[in-house]
Amino acid sequence: MVLFWVSVLALAVLLYVLLDGFDLGVGILFGLARKEASRRAMMRAVAPVWDGNETWLVVSGVVLWGAFPLAYSILFAALYIPVLFMLTGLVLRGVAFEFRERATEPFRWLWSVAFFGGSLLAAFMQGVMVGALVEGLAVGDDHYVGGAMSWLTPFAVLSGLGLCLGYALLGAGWLLVKSDGELRGTARRWIPRLAVALLAVLIAVFVYALAKDLRILQSWLTRPYLFVFPAAAVGAAAILASRARQERYQDRTPFEMMTILFAMAFSTFLISFWPYMIPFSVTIDEAAGPHSSLAFMFWGEGLFILPLMLAYTLIAYRVFRGKLRPVDIEY
Repeated sequence: MVLFWVSVLALAVLLYVLLDGFDLGVGILFGLARKEASRRAMMRAVAPVWDGNETWLVVSGVVLWGAFPLAYSILFAALYIPVLFMLTGLVLRGVAFEFRERATEPFRWLWSVAFFGGSLLAAFMQGVMVGALVEGLAVGDDHYVGGAMSWLTPFAVLSGLGLCLGYALLGAGWLLVKSDGELRGTARRWIPRLAVALLAVLIAVFVYALAKDLRILQSWLTRPYLFVFPAAAVGAAAILASRARQERYQDRTPFEMMTILFAMAFSTFLISFWPYMIPFSVTIDEAAGPHSSLAFMFWGEGLFILPLMLAYTLIAYRVFRGKLRPVDIEY
């Protein structure tokens, strides 16, 4: 039962990163758009799915709270401030999404800033939390014993910047899939630039990890098979880079390659820390709740709610597949 809920949690987090990742990326790129028509098209490219995407964050939180209460208590004690900032960003962009379409011209810029700023803030804080986890949290006697701002380190900031660029690249790929005309051309130009910037940040992250001799590097040395996942990610990045400059390539290729890259990075993250739920402090079995709680959740969320959510997600993306029609991007 513990393995089942670990798998569900991993699936929910991965789906959130991929799905809400691209619409947060679109929100980040929204701040770079110069024309109102492009901004409207960008918002409508994610309008049918953005709220459903964020549902997977709720699923992740519920599974963590119900199935792994010890991990939940430690993580939220350590990362309370970045979680609060992340939720503020998500609320801002959600409100801006609805209000911007109805705002009059003198105030529309305010909701544009809120949409861009909320997307950037949420993405950055998610990256900061990942960086803080990789560096390690101060845990003693099953409690967080670090300071309120211990999460704010150079490595965490680099991780936040890297995730923002990764989400932006994922968002550019989504715009390429959904849009046509001028916005499609703009997305094509963004992709190679974002890829180069992301590569530079990843190199800086790796150099920092080597300089600080982070414990995660020991996992790589003792488990050489972990290099399979980065190798697959590098392959996807190479395909993306080689085709980004080509005049003719399928519009779906960049988004597909970035999806593979994120999936491989996520798999590397999970296996590097296995069998720990809180890296190198609390194992999965130690973090898990009582068997009765896990079984109770299985008969509700595991057997009914999760399959329904997966079905809803698949149906939504099938119904709203294809590029935006011209009528969709008119004023």
